[in-house]
Amino acid sequence: MSKILSLLCLALLSSFASAKDWQIQMLNYGDAGSMVFEPSYVHAQVGDTVTFVPTQSGHNAKSYVVPEQAKQWTSPLNETYTLPLSQEGIHLYYCPPHLMMGMIGVIQVGNASNIDVIEQKYSRLRSKIALSPERADAIVAQIKN
Repeated sequence: MSKILSLLCLALLSSFASAKDWQIQMLNYGDAGSMVFEPSYVHAQVGDTVTFVPTQSGHNAKSYVVPEQAKQWTSPLNETYTLPLSQEGIHLYYCPPHLMMGMIGVIQVGNASNIDVIEQKYSRLRSKIALSPERADAIVAQIKN
């Protein structure tokens, strides 16, 4: 019995040890142009975390679509923010001060279980982007079913 309990504890601990913290920088200018999240697309797993790093000032991140049963979230302006990923699905998010410049990002956690919600709501978010809407399309197109 104690051997089984020990193996169970070891398996549980190894799953926590394999969790990853993804770092997303909020930038005025990056590889993809101005006002970007880098990386703009992350394919994470349940148990991972994402830390938004305000590498340059004037940025934050706000959820637009979250997985079913996950809560909407908003990071404080100019502050580091860590988001625990406990639900499978897609987080579509944006920088409120720079949405019109196409500053959006996607966090896919496991499978794209809420892709239908993204398909329903993305066009409304896209309509608010004045510059680089095609860059936003390319980010969303990276979602894997």
